[in-house]
Amino acid sequence: MSNGWEESAQAWINSMGTSGDKGRQFVIDPALSKLIKGQDYKNALDVGCGEGRMCRFLSQNGIKPVGIDPTKSLIARARELDSKNQYIECFAEDLPFENNSFDMVLSCLSLIDIPDYQAAIKEMVRVLKPQGDLIIVNLTPMNTSGAKHGWQKDIMGNKKFYGIDNYMVESENWEEWCGIKIKNYHRPLSSYMKCFLENGLSLKYFDEPLPIGASDEYTSHITRIPWFLIMKWQKL
Repeated sequence: MSNGWEESAQAWINSMGTSGDKGRQFVIDPALSKLIKGQDYKNALDVGCGEGRMCRFLSQNGIKPVGIDPTKSLIARARELDSKNQYIECFAEDLPFENNSFDMVLSCLSLIDIPDYQAAIKEMVRVLKPQGDLIIVNLTPMNTSGAKHGWQKDIMGNKKFYGIDNYMVESENWEEWCGIKIKNYHRPLSSYMKCFLENGLSLKYFDEPLPIGASDEYTSHITRIPWFLIMKWQKL
């Protein structure tokens, strides 16, 4: 059964442009820049690279990226925008690389799209060099547990609270916006944390970053409920 990505690829490309959305521009990019600054990453694997924006971001920061994604149209767009780097159509659960191949592996908003996240994390660790870093950017589980409910509003349309329910129950949800309709997965944070620890990783950094340089309206939106999280795990 389709997860919606191929059908939504053009709408996604139109939505992202080359600059990305507000979350990427004002939250994720500054947080990642802080995390990779001063590190000696020579190469990196971008798992779930989509149209290649994060690979281009890594390249601009002096890191040689390889991007993988299972969506044919997004890989084609990534190659169109960036002929210098390598983009491969494949699944995160079965990476076509040798053990210990990369200084850094990045999963940026892709774990929520992967059905077998445990297999994918195991593969990310396998291709990571010893002492290498696995950097995870994800929607917070508080965010994804409210996918079916979202913002609850008063009669004037003002946001009262974000409706969170069934937090501990792993589930799949169809998300729809801007002509995009894709399947996402909710898992409690404990599910991810246990998986990282079981794969022999050591947590080196954790944050729920706030916007930098965004409008007051968008900053308020992100401040009311943590929208994104970022983690750095080291392979021992």
